[in-house]
Amino acid sequence: MHTRRTTRRFRTAACLLAAAALLVSGCSSGSTSSTASSAAEEKGAAPTALPRSTPAALMSYYEQKPSWRDCGVPGFQCATVKAPLDYDAPSAGDVRLALARKKATGPGKRLGSLLVNPGGPGGSAVGYLQAYAGIGYPAEVRARYDMVAVDPRGVARSEPVECLDGPGMDAYTGTDVTPDDARETDALVAAYRKFAEGCGADAPKLLRHVSTVEAARDMDIVRAVLGDKKLNYVGASYGTFLGATYAGLFPSRTGRLVLDGAMDPSLSARQLNLEQTAGFETAFTAFAKDCGRRDDCPLGGRGTGPEQAGKNLKALFADLDARPIPTGDADGRRLTESLATIGVIAAMYDEGAWQRLREALTAAKRNDGAGLLALADSYYERDADGGYANLMFANAAVNCLDLPAAFDSPDEVRAALPDFEEASPVFGEGFAWMALNCAYWPVRATGEPQRIEARGAAPIVVVGTTRDPATPYRWAEALADQLSSARLLTHEGDGHTAYGRGSDCIDSTINAYLLRGTPPADGKRCS
Repeated sequence: MHTRRTTRRFRTAACLLAAAALLVSGCSSGSTSSTASSAAEEKGAAPTALPRSTPAALMSYYEQKPSWRDCGVPGFQCATVKAPLDYDAPSAGDVRLALARKKATGPGKRLGSLLVNPGGPGGSAVGYLQAYAGIGYPAEVRARYDMVAVDPRGVARSEPVECLDGPGMDAYTGTDVTPDDARETDALVAAYRKFAEGCGADAPKLLRHVSTVEAARDMDIVRAVLGDKKLNYVGASYGTFLGATYAGLFPSRTGRLVLDGAMDPSLSARQLNLEQTAGFETAFTAFAKDCGRRDDCPLGGRGTGPEQAGKNLKALFADLDARPIPTGDADGRRLTESLATIGVIAAMYDEGAWQRLREALTAAKRNDGAGLLALADSYYERDADGGYANLMFANAAVNCLDLPAAFDSPDEVRAALPDFEEASPVFGEGFAWMALNCAYWPVRATGEPQRIEARGAAPIVVVGTTRDPATPYRWAEALADQLSSARLLTHEGDGHTAYGRGSDCIDSTINAYLLRGTPPADGKRCS
């Protein structure tokens, strides 16, 4: 699934638009015979907690002593630790994991380490720590905790999966994801196949071992290496799935966990995709209502309602499908329907980006696609030189391993189109076709939908935002219902995730939990 972050009040750098929630449709996958499976079909048995004692075959990993060194970023230290490539065969080789930390600044008694993960999957936790969490989290939290991040296996600095070069990714991201005929359908399938083959050729062994379960087990090694008896953790979006998985595997070692912008692990990928599609429609409606209050609204001017604004946006997409427009890009890229759609989606993660989106849409109507292309590039983490971070590669690698493919063929997508278009008249068609990507993955999925209960874990704070586009609020309710010790904290507002986004109520509640271990009353609501 896609889970990403955009700018936040505490943030000092724009990091990881794919970090909190990349599109599920573009990254996650799962299959069911119908679009809306029954609850019994979607929800597998709860994962079994691992034994409290560490197996002898893993002791050498748990007893590592990291050698901390300067990162080149003032105030931060970096280290590398090893984890087994295959936990079922620890002697088969290692994966090297990149760590970074910023030590507690004081005053006050040190509370241990606080691991952070920005989501994705595929977002660099190390980059997030250095650009934001380690300098932008509340001062009182940074005073008491060593702020720590580990890039999950296959991500960024931890043996990153690579699939396509820059020009290859430019071609991939520009591929039409709303095919109108057999030729365009074949081109989309060919693009998915080429992407998957590139990933398989780059990391044939690692690609089988980048699951969320394995990343959660890696975090337990990191916890031990840091000298902490329990894991304290803040995870956003996909990071909530990673944190919940850890709690399910190691409930007795679960400390203070904040799961912000929660995912529902009990859903198949097709259902995840469908519900996220509806989430983006909800976010677009909020944007369109705001736009319609403005004289310069590019989707129809003042007084335009959300339904008409959506039709006007779809008309713009159709024009771009027929005739891409110039962008002034040094590599000659034009703004296609696919890139424009991603540009709009990127702005849905944070209402602070709405003005930029209005300006980009206004320019696009004047035959200038630079603004929407820049938004799309930020989503894909494409740099000015035409290179891409490994975000999209790792995202697909993890999601295609965690759940079976959402669709197995173009025919299955076509059959599901009415449900997706009902969920979102604006984005439904594209989201459905983007969910086809894992059908061609070179590695079979090892995970399945499952409830996570984590019986015996300390109180866990699950945070949901009512109009979150990427992780719909219902997912937070579902995860809080599954976790036996969960306390649901609700943010009534827009945008993706809640902590550090301007709500003093949310921030003070989470700070009290992290600093004093005082969880909120279940069901607390903040605006």
